[in-house]
Amino acid sequence: MAKEKMVSQITDMELDFAQWYTDVCKKADLIAYSGVKGVFVYRPYGYALWENIQHILDGMFKESGHENVYMPLLIPESLLQKEKDHVEGFAPECAWVTMGGSEELEEKLCIRPTSETLFCDHFKDIVHSWRDLPVKYNQWCSVLRWEKTSRPFLRHREFLWQEGHTLHATAQEAIAETEGQLECYADFCENYLAMPVIKGVKTDKEKFSGAERTYTIECMMHDGKALQAGTSHYFGDGFARAYDIRFTDKNNQLQVPFETSWGLSTRLIGGIIMTHGDNSGLVLPPKVAPIQCVILPIAQHKPGVLDAAAQLRDRLKKAGFRVKMDDSDQSPGWKFAEYEMKGVPVRLEVGPKDLEQNQCVLVRRDNREKRVVPLAELETALAETLQAVHDGLYAKAKANLESHIFAASTLEEARDLQKRNGGFIKTMWCGSEECETKMKDEAGMSSRCIPFAQEHLGDTCAICGKKAEKMLYWGVAY
Repeated sequence: MAKEKMVSQITDMELDFAQWYTDVCKKADLIAYSGVKGVFVYRPYGYALWENIQHILDGMFKESGHENVYMPLLIPESLLQKEKDHVEGFAPECAWVTMGGSEELEEKLCIRPTSETLFCDHFKDIVHSWRDLPVKYNQWCSVLRWEKTSRPFLRHREFLWQEGHTLHATAQEAIAETEGQLECYADFCENYLAMPVIKGVKTDKEKFSGAERTYTIECMMHDGKALQAGTSHYFGDGFARAYDIRFTDKNNQLQVPFETSWGLSTRLIGGIIMTHGDNSGLVLPPKVAPIQCVILPIAQHKPGVLDAAAQLRDRLKKAGFRVKMDDSDQSPGWKFAEYEMKGVPVRLEVGPKDLEQNQCVLVRRDNREKRVVPLAELETALAETLQAVHDGLYAKAKANLESHIFAASTLEEARDLQKRNGGFIKTMWCGSEECETKMKDEAGMSSRCIPFAQEHLGDTCAICGKKAEKMLYWGVAY
């Protein structure tokens, strides 16, 4: 009964997916609302999830030669105005500081929505020679964008992220950096979060403000909507020229460097929820789960049970697993539901009968499959079970992605497919912004990406009927 009561507090995703999502965010203790609209409190469990994401990615960035820095929170208006396309793209979302104490500021200051301008201003002072290049920086911080609507993790006014910013002597190096970081994001999503991705390039209409080219990884959620999980931008030399960044090359000639930026944010947590969650709550990928295994003593009032459970906890911690033992006075049914809600990948049950036989029971969160394990083999068995959970989550998410991709040859067919099935609709496209706008206006879908893995679906654009050479993914996105 305790389990039923606990689970009933979550709306079924089939009835109301948006409410299910909000329920999970709150009931799993990931996030709380603050006194400022669109600004959220990351609760310890939610922040621990972000810390694990951050730790893994930070290691990947450092492995590829990037260094962490920290830039100021505030951007002078005059500095922001130097790159016209960039400032126009962010102007509607900027929040401004106009007072310092009780005095009006001589120049208003923007609370960073992103930090390209700050990095450029710094690069101008530290880069003078070809010997200073490449510069490969990354920043972990929060940014502020004054969004009109907000949803936990998916769309905050203030959100946490990382933003990489690099400077290179040649366009080829900068493009290689941009593409390499997209591969890093794809690797992370697939091999750590069990989220399959589609890799591609954004159209000019959808690319980052001020970029020459934006690369993206797109994921598919349970409800058939797309999520942009990470982006990487090649700026060419536009920002460098705007901010007067110059260096002397090996021939002592003055040159303009080439720049990139790339970012991934806490919206990934929303992606994890909507990719793997179910009607009992979260289902977390083991490699980022704050608790990989929860130990639940059964009949814990009986002699020896709590001591044995504590010994197992200490063993597993020593072996490098993230483990918790719940020896509270709540009923086993309540505990089962609680840790299912929190998405803990594996539950370990141990009671008097198990101890008599020197065994315990491992229960997978993703499919609730049970496995009786000899205590002597526990570390190996848990590692295998965690890997099996990851593989199971990935296979299920991959099947969901593949079952939500549909080909269309006309706008009408694309619209009907989206209305009936959701998902990604792939069509041929002529390359015009007019056709993108028409698809958005008449079918409610934005272009998601021009995938690297191209298919020839025909010779003509699905929207206008003119010659087309590119296949494009469309979708409704978060």
